[in-house]
Amino acid sequence: MELSFSFIIPVYNRPIEIEELLESFLKIKGQTAFEIVIVEDGSTITSKSIVDNYIEWLDISYYFKQNSGPGDSRNFGMQHAKGNYFIILDSDCLLPSHYLQEVEASLKLNYVDCFGGPDKAHHSFTNLQKAIDFSMTSVITTGGIRGNKTSLDKFQPRSFNMGLSKKAFNATKGFGNIHPGEDPDLSIRLWDLGFNTMLIPEAYVYHKRRISWSKFYKQVNKFGSVRPILNTWHPQTKKVTYWFPTLFTIGVIVAIILAMLNLTLPLYLVLFYYSLVFLLAFIKTKNIVIAFQSILAVSIQFFGYGYGFLKSTLLLFLKSEKPETIFPHLFFKN
Repeated sequence: MELSFSFIIPVYNRPIEIEELLESFLKIKGQTAFEIVIVEDGSTITSKSIVDNYIEWLDISYYFKQNSGPGDSRNFGMQHAKGNYFIILDSDCLLPSHYLQEVEASLKLNYVDCFGGPDKAHHSFTNLQKAIDFSMTSVITTGGIRGNKTSLDKFQPRSFNMGLSKKAFNATKGFGNIHPGEDPDLSIRLWDLGFNTMLIPEAYVYHKRRISWSKFYKQVNKFGSVRPILNTWHPQTKKVTYWFPTLFTIGVIVAIILAMLNLTLPLYLVLFYYSLVFLLAFIKTKNIVIAFQSILAVSIQFFGYGYGFLKSTLLLFLKSEKPETIFPHLFFKN
């Protein structure tokens, strides 16, 4: 099958991001033609004028629709796309010039109906963005799941950098209304239908993450909150590792209490872990400020996710209502 690619990009009030992303498209290497489908999700500050500036150089389709969330907007884009293989990006991403070459080469060698790629921090990103990038991608925090080559077989692609064939989209009807969590939910439903997923390590994007410390906490707290819902929907995917951030947070609190009682060994273990975070972040970034910020980023990530996961688990256990009723803020209504 000859592949024709359509990039699907939902956007909400982010015209500057769209301009930066389209600039990176101009530098894409290779002879493969592609289209770009931008779906404006009810924005009050639209990207239309930005898109118009690139019509002459790029094959772009632009749609404006009422706000219904990123998952539904991606579905809308795929319904209107001309290609037979969709590549879904977040608007806060930048593409390296080799991106499409890597995707095409990998799919020709080992075709799958769904792939995901990792994310990295661009040299132009702020120290805060680089610290959060370390926290979200390091092997000692997330296990390196966004870029770990050992995750190839059962990799759950994330929608900031995800490929999906038209065949797989038609079979699954695309993303659901939960957010975040719509991407692992789609991956699991694909597996249930017999489709394969794969990580393409070289097909990375630079993921900016428009973020502050408070926004980062809110984001990871939601990540933790949706995981027990996904475990309820797809019990075959439950893993003890999902409890690690909760257990780590409890462990830190216990270590501090024990240190007050002159039992210091647990606290020394916690300090050793944070020292390792600092060292690895410094080795990666060569920046002592980012290394210190990485300690805070890891703490926020573990506490935010762990608290969200524990609270969601308890509420789902104690209440008989559907997740949509218990957690209305985690679901969009189409």
